[in-house]
Amino acid sequence: MVAFTSCEEDIKFNTPAVQGFKDNTLWRADAFTATIGIDGSLVIAANTGFESIILKASDFAPGTYPFGMNESDVLYPSQASYTIAEESGVGSTYSTTLEGGRGQIVISSDARETNLAQGYISGSFRFNAVNDEGVIVYFADGVFYKVPLTTAVPQ
Repeated sequence: MVAFTSCEEDIKFNTPAVQGFKDNTLWRADAFTATIGIDGSLVIAANTGFESIILKASDFAPGTYPFGMNESDVLYPSQASYTIAEESGVGSTYSTTLEGGRGQIVISSDARETNLAQGYISGSFRFNAVNDEGVIVYFADGVFYKVPLTTAVPQ
């Protein structure tokens, strides 16, 4: 007689979620928002308390939006940034708008993941962001999943 046993894995599914690997270490946001600007751009802001990322796509339509500079050294309108605050209040900001910064945000076209009528958006991201001293932070395998959408109101 053969006995079958199973191992139980404790897997936690986060819906909605924003997470990725920052310098090969899992980074998961505690709080996040997605806003469609009056210009049609998408801004996803996510933070962990002392750390935050801002992902800006020039449009909220499904597709791929690159960060950094093109071959003609012109900045793409989409960008990403990472900020870490120190306890003193002074911190460091890393951006894809500085030389060496690059990456992309991909907005999902899958209706199960992105549904503007129901008010959520999903996709993926990756980027290398640089600070003023030339230090690079790497984000890989980033995802934002069913993040609730709000629309910016003109002031």
